[in-house]
Amino acid sequence: MAFRPIVAADEGELARVAAAWLADEMRKAVARAGRCALAVSGGSTPRPAYERLAAQEDVPWEAVEVYFGDERAVPPSDAQSNYRMAREALLDRVRLSPDRIHRMEADDPDREAAAARYAALLPSALDILVLGMGPDGHTASLFPGSPALRETEKKVVPARAPVPPSERLTVTPPVIATARRVAVLAAGAGKAAVVARVLRGPWQPDALPAQLAREGTWLLDRAAASALGS
Repeated sequence: MAFRPIVAADEGELARVAAAWLADEMRKAVARAGRCALAVSGGSTPRPAYERLAAQEDVPWEAVEVYFGDERAVPPSDAQSNYRMAREALLDRVRLSPDRIHRMEADDPDREAAAARYAALLPSALDILVLGMGPDGHTASLFPGSPALRETEKKVVPARAPVPPSERLTVTPPVIATARRVAVLAAGAGKAAVVARVLRGPWQPDALPAQLAREGTWLLDRAAASALGS
């Protein structure tokens, strides 16, 4: 199957396109079910999209519940916290009740218990799951070779990253598979080779975890899409 990404001219345009896509999908979810379960990710690429999303008009934030796809084992005030980034870029800028923001408590030393608590909070299916992708092909905190990639029952598990902070919590493949809409954001020439491997290469999600989201909506800038060909 040839997967057709949405390609923007540059990172600025990618942020605009991604924000518009997210706002539209959020409206559709609320129109369909009266609510929207949105899971966000960290990373440098999603941040400007979140900032743009905060400025979108007519987004029914009063019906939105916000979750996280992964989190590092740091306090919520830490500069490396996905929660902190999401608050600064998006959540503190919109009309969203604090009780609708569900932080992953990866800073709990008992990460197994924290994972179980978070799994109990998640809906049976997310309406929208936003993911990024690293140059090694990881997504969320599902890294190449991670035991979490073979999880078939638990929704959230502790995970380890090859870079600090290494201790994480992450959603698992079943959460990606059941999400109604998945968006993967990637930008920059440094992602071009792995984007091509993920979207055009053989199926090997243990080596390229982002392939778990291959059938989602891929939002790329021209540099990240440059190795895909026509």
